[in-house]
Amino acid sequence: MKKILVIEDEPEMRRNITALLRYKDYEPIAAENGRLGVELARREKPDLILCDVMMPELDGYGVLRALQEDGNLALIPFIFLTAKGEKDDLRSGMNLGADDYLTKPVANNDLVQAIEARLSRSARQAKREFKPDFSSAEPLVKLGLTPRAAEPLLWLAQGKTNSDIATILGITESTIKKHVQEIFEKLGVETRGAATVRALEVLNARESSAR
Repeated sequence: MKKILVIEDEPEMRRNITALLRYKDYEPIAAENGRLGVELARREKPDLILCDVMMPELDGYGVLRALQEDGNLALIPFIFLTAKGEKDDLRSGMNLGADDYLTKPVANNDLVQAIEARLSRSARQAKREFKPDFSSAEPLVKLGLTPRAAEPLLWLAQGKTNSDIATILGITESTIKKHVQEIFEKLGVETRGAATVRALEVLNARESSAR
C-alpha cells in the first residue's frame, strides 16, 4: 500500500483528502502545517507528498526546499495543492522541483489521476538500473561547470554538507558556498536536491556506458 503524506492546514480539506485516499486504497498520513510535514516526511518516508502552499509556520515552498536539501527525500514525487492559480506561482513551484501543481478546489478524479501518474513515473524510474559512478568529477564538467565547481557537486550529489565538502577538499566553507552558487546558476536550479538530480543523471549515464 502506497503511503501518501498530506500537508494541509485546513481541517476539512485535510479530512476530505485523507478519506479519499483511504477509499482508493492508499495509506494517508497528515500534517497540519509545513513544519510538521517536514518532520513526518523524514520519519515516514512517504511514496508521494501532497502539499498546500499557504500555511502557518512553514509554507509549501519552504517544505519543498527542506525536502530538496535532504538527499533521502529529494526524489519523492511532490504535488502542490493551492488556491493560488496565478502563473507566477505555478512557475515558482515547478522551478523548485515540484512534479505537479493542482489548484483547489480540485475534483477527486483529477487528484487521483495526478497521484497515479506521478507514482507510475516514480515506479518506472525506480526499475531503471541506477548506479552512479562517483569515482571522478570529470563528467560533471559537461554540465558547463569549471573543474573547481564540478568537484563540490560530486560530493553534494552524495549528500554531503558544505562543511563536509570543505573538509574533504581542504578549502574554506565560504569557498564551497561560492561554488554551490555557481553550480545553481550554471544548472538553472534553485536547490541542492535539483542539482543532485542533474549530477546523478550524468554520473549514472557514465556508469551505464562503461558496462
